[in-house]
Amino acid sequence: MDKIIKSEQEWAKKLTPEQFEICRKKGTERAFTGKYHDCKIPGIYHCACCGIELFDAANKYDSGSGWPSFWQPVNPENVAEAADDSMFTRRTEVLCNACDAHLGHVFEDGPQPTGLRYCINSASLILEPKDK
Repeated sequence: MDKIIKSEQEWAKKLTPEQFEICRKKGTERAFTGKYHDCKIPGIYHCACCGIELFDAANKYDSGSGWPSFWQPVNPENVAEAADDSMFTRRTEVLCNACDAHLGHVFEDGPQPTGLRYCINSASLILEPKDK
């Protein structure tokens, strides 16, 4: 996969301040405040930075965490994982594999069939609704 490389200034021009803080500075939106945490619209969630497909709404579920949660990505090659030792605990960060945007974290307490919970910031996503 070809990497999308932009300067901080280029990302700041393209993104809203909230998107920039979350996607480029590894911020986190407050629980239950993101526009997609309780969204039920069918479609594909894309990276807010580069547009790559990340998650299908068909794989979204209500985890009760306050963030959009998915049990698998559209394509495992579209997401990357990295160790995150911030917040005084070890977590697994989820990144866009194309542009290295911070998306959220993945935990091993999700539903079957994967047992995973991709806990993703709404600000890092753009939903493309499916045509009815």
